[in-house]
Amino acid sequence: MSTPELEILVPQPRVLDLVGERLAITPLVLGELPAMVKAVRPFAERMGGEPDWLALFSEHGDALLTALAIASRQPRAWVDSLALDDALALAAAVFEVNADFFVSRIAPKVGELAERLSERLAGVRPSPA
Repeated sequence: MSTPELEILVPQPRVLDLVGERLAITPLVLGELPAMVKAVRPFAERMGGEPDWLALFSEHGDALLTALAIASRQPRAWVDSLALDDALALAAAVFEVNADFFVSRIAPKVGELAERLSERLAGVRPSPA
């Protein structure tokens, strides 16, 4: 088995050195998914392609910082204290390592859920008072 094939089966961590810490960013594990889904729900539909990180920070900063803390396995206070360039590097690494989670799984599901809710709500009529 070649190295690229092995990396697909066993993803290699993305190593970052930020503020004196060496982080090994790896894909999310099952136990992290509930908190991550809750954190990314406000901006999941914007995660396709190459995200506009500055727009995401300005519009969904709190949720994005929480997602970065979960994915980096660092305390939220540590993430909050990052300089902007370090935060962008961390966000890019987290997205790169977990792109399949964000793009293939979360964004489409949020769209599907919104569509189903819209269809259901269209069929609901308020009961007479």
